[in-house]
Amino acid sequence: MALPLAPIAVVAAKYGAVALAGYAFARQIQPGRIDQRCEDALDELQEGISAHRPRDRDQVNGAARFRRVIRLGTNGPGFEIDATALGRVKLRRV
Repeated sequence: MALPLAPIAVVAAKYGAVALAGYAFARQIQPGRIDQRCEDALDELQEGISAHRPRDRDQVNGAARFRRVIRLGTNGPGFEIDATALGRVKLRRV
């Protein structure tokens, strides 16, 4: 009994194209830098969501922090999730 290679080749071509696109995208990403002032500001942020709008500016500032410890089992290994985001939206009439 012959093995049909045409369907396998189509699937391999699809996954190969996705892998090639991912590799090309990864090569284009420039390494970033770490600014210690920003790291300190993110560490000092309170947990939850907040937003405020300064009176003298046409902008809205927002911040969010989600921090949890997840443990696998009662005495098992665990890990901490600390997701922090800062944002700013400026609206101006031109």
